Amino acid sequence: MKEDNMSQKIFNTATRKKEVFKPIKEGAVGIYVCGITAYDVCHIGHARAAVVFDVVVRHLRASGYHVTYVKNFTDIDDKIIDRANSERVSITEISERYIQAHNEDMAALGVATPTIVPKATEHMKEMIDLIKSLEDKGYAYGVDGDVYFSISNYKQYGGLSGRNLEEMLAGARVDVNDKKKNPLDFALWKNSKEGEPFWDSPWGKGRPGWHIECSAMSRRYLGETFDIHGGGEDLIFPHHENELAQSQASTGKPLANYWMHNGFVKINSEKMSKSLGNIFPVKEILKQYHPEVLRLFMLQSHYRSPVDYSDDSLVEARAGLVRGYRALQLMKEMQGKSASDDKSMSSKSSEKIENYVSKFKTLMNKFDEAMDDDFNTAQALGHVFDMVRLTNNFIVEEKTMPASGKANVVAEAQKVFDHFGAVLGVFHSDPGHFFASDKQTELRKRGLKIEEIEKLIKRRQSARESKDWANADAIRKQLAELHIVLKDSADGTSWMIE
Repeated sequence: MKEDNMSQKIFNTATRKKEVFKPIKEGAVGIYVCGITAYDVCHIGHARAAVVFDVVVRHLRASGYHVTYVKNFTDIDDKIIDRANSERVSITEISERYIQAHNEDMAALGVATPTIVPKATEHMKEMIDLIKSLEDKGYAYGVDGDVYFSISNYKQYGGLSGRNLEEMLAGARVDVNDKKKNPLDFALWKNSKEGEPFWDSPWGKGRPGWHIECSAMSRRYLGETFDIHGGGEDLIFPHHENELAQSQASTGKPLANYWMHNGFVKINSEKMSKSLGNIFPVKEILKQYHPEVLRLFMLQSHYRSPVDYSDDSLVEARAGLVRGYRALQLMKEMQGKSASDDKSMSSKSSEKIENYVSKFKTLMNKFDEAMDDDFNTAQALGHVFDMVRLTNNFIVEEKTMPASGKANVVAEAQKVFDHFGAVLGVFHSDPGHFFASDKQTELRKRGLKIEEIEKLIKRRQSARESKDWANADAIRKQLAELHIVLKDSADGTSWMIE
């Protein structure tokens, strides 16, 4: 644990202000995040929520907390049933297909597997027991096999979202239903229609409503009250409002002490929606960009702010990641050099080493302070790139320092980069592997072939050897127009793509 375990602050949606984080149990954190409804592949919006809360968990763990992270799968839902019917397969086949696709996307993005990943269909008893408790306490009523939550009996309804009745009616997109006592009453249990999957219950054969599953599963694994509940901004109302109402009506206790919500993803400044045809699957994006580019793009904005997805924004994120990996590559090369011919360390060199190490530690502390301030990755990344610049300056400028001294400084720099990477989920590749992967991706995206590039480089090398400088310069210019950057050294010519 950090010495100052009161330093973490979180913006709490429920209170609409930033609060000092005080976990229920010292040194431990319980966090529940709403996962996907498994009926389709993951898109850029799913990726943002996954990366945001992956980084939240990473930072809390790096701060010394033992974190129990629960993220569910909704594997019974109208959309899943509709897809299963259209394909004439079982709902299990549909949900398992897209859970597997989700897991592949998350692994590619470097999102760590949560501690517990429960499925709704595996927790029917918990849901039925919760609904029965609400019915016994007068918060639920049954009609023709359906069971609804009565918001009229829960006076705090609307507190999380801060909406009035008119706003809630509009936001809930309430269907006309004569069974309901109030248009905002929501389904806890649904009577199954012919051909639909069902489970036995005190109200007949049916299936759970969407909201009840998260209340039941969070209670099962984290208790009646836990530390942090998270999800996308779109879940605040009605999902989280309803979840909070039914949980607190049942227990009389707060469901979660802190509510966190990440902002929307826009596509070229437009709202992302199926009707606009601008929903991008994660798998398609990763054909064009290294997974860490997508992560870095997500983290360049504060998690509560909207992010605008565009090719330009990903190109910018790639450029930043390349700068970081270049520094790591130079550090690796320096660490590999022999220090056998070192002279004794001068006091001036020792002083320089201490100065650099002190600056590195200052940047790491500033990084942690930014993350402690409501997980401000945008500010934290500023310190990451300050570290990149400082490291590059050291490598380029310190020509006279003995190799062992340089190795010491680079080793300290590596510790800082390792910390950044552990929290943000970037810089996890070997630099050589990163540049090889990035090179292949960029060549494919630009319609270039590695053989053609290598052929031009060999022609240039032949021109240089024959002192045909004009032809050598012309080839270099031709490559530069393709955004190919050459680096000549005693070992030959290497190249990368801008």
